[in-house]
Amino acid sequence: MKNMYDKDSSRAIDAIDAANRIAFAPMIFQASRALKNLGILASIERGKGLTIEEIAADTGLTAYGVRVLCEAGLAIGLLYLAEEKFHLSKVAYFFMHNEFTTANTEFVNDVCYNGMFSLDESVRNGKPEGLKTFGTWDTVYEALSQLPENARASWFRFDHYYSDVSFDECLNHVLADHPRKILDIGGNTGRFAIKCLTRDENLRVTVADLPGQLDLARRNAETSGFADRMEFAEINVLDGNQSLPAGYDALWLSQFLDCFSENEIVSILKRCAAALDRDARIFILEPFWDRQRFPTSAFCLIMTSLYFTAIANGNSRIYTFSVFSELIAKAGLCIEKCTDGIGMGHTLLQIKN
Repeated sequence: MKNMYDKDSSRAIDAIDAANRIAFAPMIFQASRALKNLGILASIERGKGLTIEEIAADTGLTAYGVRVLCEAGLAIGLLYLAEEKFHLSKVAYFFMHNEFTTANTEFVNDVCYNGMFSLDESVRNGKPEGLKTFGTWDTVYEALSQLPENARASWFRFDHYYSDVSFDECLNHVLADHPRKILDIGGNTGRFAIKCLTRDENLRVTVADLPGQLDLARRNAETSGFADRMEFAEINVLDGNQSLPAGYDALWLSQFLDCFSENEIVSILKRCAAALDRDARIFILEPFWDRQRFPTSAFCLIMTSLYFTAIANGNSRIYTFSVFSELIAKAGLCIEKCTDGIGMGHTLLQIKN
């Protein structure tokens, strides 16, 4: 995927167009959401092409408001105009109905948008300065249980969308040797733990995370009927003096290590290694942007790194596999098996001492 970015083949006229789309990008984003949220796109879809007046009558909006948004839709590429009627483009269809796009859109709007005004400050200071739009926490992970409802819902929808579709396939690898005890590090709301317990009635899973996330995991364990086979370990892995609990057959880290800097990842992996029994394995699920099949996937992952910079913690990112494999080696571990193409473009690493 890196070969996509090794040269500039654009023509000057295309480069000017792209540069000005960058200039108006915030307006493009908000106009697109307004077209969707105000029901204009849905109205046009139902009518299979409508005039300004027909859209206004159907939505209850003024003709003026409909016109400025629909003309913006033409420029954006969401709409096209034929015989004085506006029609949906393919882009509009996917913007309306593609779950992947919706998860990204609402995450950017509810979690990232305002905080991105502090991106340059975040880069200078090495801190998530954009998180101040929500409160005075050091990282977003401390704040999750206390974020405004829309931001919290969009954060979890984004996180779960990328991870959940991977879990069933991952379980085939994690449970292949019939582990009896699994430590889910950064287990968040316990969704993977519950998947494991549903699959194997003899299994026990411990979720290790911050207090706010563990509260959610406990509630989910009780609701799903697995409170008797789920345990909980409060841990802040940023504290290098905190060791991980030992005695587990497998350690599971899903979309977790991209939340940390390179040095922090090495520290966490060294503690994982210290907690491993001889025949135990570490399973790491991560989306590496240089191992994506499609350019859109790589683009979305690279852009997500800016969220980590300005909102999440100020020092992590979506890694390339080439860098990440070096961090594993620095921790004294080796990759036993690497499986690409899982779920939304994740890679599952099986690690041993």
